[in-house]
Amino acid sequence: MKYRLGPGFFNEEPDAPDKPEEACGVIGIYAPGEDVSRLVYFGLHALQHRGQESAGIAVGDGSSVVAIKEIGLVTQVFDESALSALTGFVGIGHVRYSNSELQTWDAAQPHLSTITDEIIALAHNGALGNSLALRRRLVELGVSFRSSADSEVAAKLIGYFTQQSLHMREGIRRTMELIEGAYAMVLITQDALYAFRDPFGIRPLVIGRMPDQCGWVVASETCGLDIVGAEFYRDVEPGEVIRIKGTGDDGLIIEQAVPAQRHALCIFEYVYFARPDSTIDGLNVYQARDAMGRQLAIEASVEADTVIGVPDSGVPSAIGYAAESGIPYSEGIVKNRYIGRTFIQPTQALRQRGVRLKLNPMTSSIAGKRLIVVDDSIVRGTTSQQLVAMLREAGASEIHMRIVSPPVSWPCFYGIDTSTQDELISATMSVEEIADFLGADSLAYISHDGLVESLKSNHSSYCTACFSGIYPIRITEKQQWASFCDSMEPQWWPQESQGMNPLF
Repeated sequence: MKYRLGPGFFNEEPDAPDKPEEACGVIGIYAPGEDVSRLVYFGLHALQHRGQESAGIAVGDGSSVVAIKEIGLVTQVFDESALSALTGFVGIGHVRYSNSELQTWDAAQPHLSTITDEIIALAHNGALGNSLALRRRLVELGVSFRSSADSEVAAKLIGYFTQQSLHMREGIRRTMELIEGAYAMVLITQDALYAFRDPFGIRPLVIGRMPDQCGWVVASETCGLDIVGAEFYRDVEPGEVIRIKGTGDDGLIIEQAVPAQRHALCIFEYVYFARPDSTIDGLNVYQARDAMGRQLAIEASVEADTVIGVPDSGVPSAIGYAAESGIPYSEGIVKNRYIGRTFIQPTQALRQRGVRLKLNPMTSSIAGKRLIVVDDSIVRGTTSQQLVAMLREAGASEIHMRIVSPPVSWPCFYGIDTSTQDELISATMSVEEIADFLGADSLAYISHDGLVESLKSNHSSYCTACFSGIYPIRITEKQQWASFCDSMEPQWWPQESQGMNPLF
């Protein structure tokens, strides 16, 4: 049976990713006397899960900024000779998933730009909703562009306002007043590092301190600090801009550039995006996923013989589900950790069984068993369908899918690759229909309130727009056009600043 979702069928695009994909990860390091490009390189290794389409590093040596970026994984883009060419004491790095743009060199980051005769480099995690309007205004003012990337719009805006004010932080502040959307950005000049975060805090950004006060690090996740030996210092709070131009306390300047709004960290950071060893906004990701699994066991119990998790993000939740339910946990699926995005395409026969490239069942743990299979999410359903079929072939007698996020029924405009409801299986199908499509004996999702309750962090609100259809930042008419089903209309959080900012 084929299930129609909007204008197409699920099985018409077997290569479409079946998980939400993060836009990118960023890192910045200021450390005179250290091999900064190599430190950034290892930091990007730790953040590789956030983006596998392109990688780039830019460094400043006090007199200029140079960069190397290319399509590919970190290890495919950089070798010893490339790192040796990147000498300096301040640097930034970027790994990228595209959300709407083609995989081109110009779209890879960091993005280089100039302010009079000074070169800057900027890297961005997130997506801007009003970049087209801002780009048009800049073009009217005589500013030229090389790509369609949001990061280039941000860099050109910062350059425009910095030239007017003769002050980089003022240029960044004026830019933050205009740009709308989700962003965690890092920027370097020839001798300084800057970082800033959107006023809703949708994308994470943390500050770390190098050993012996030899420098500072800014990264998307704390795992990016750990790999270079930096100690967590604090989060970059929503609406803040920081400048680093020194290794001591006086080298770090923090300002509230724009007023912070109601906190709206993307809840998918805990569900799927972040590494389990990271801590985001004071909450450890592994502990959060364990708590989600426990909550799901309370809400959606079922008789079974064993609980297994879908690697990697589903495993902590499966362990939590097993602990709460009393049903034994077993490692039932093994992940091939050397399979990622690749330029060597599989054959059509392998592509149709694509889940086997990354996951393989442990028959001894599965055959004859009633399974509870815990996963983080279902977006398009194709991979989950293949997974259920694989477990059937391995001898599972029953398969009960349990998902530690609510149904993903709404598109994201803040840096994730679900831009239309036509892509989302939960937008037009009931839970029972999805279970039938997957071939599972039953399917249950955690409730929206249960998910939020399981995340007992130091703030009480998250962006859950992909589950609820309630968006923290008003999206543009262009973004709304053809993005939503006719019967489903988005809603907005009440905010004083929901009106579109006037163009400068």
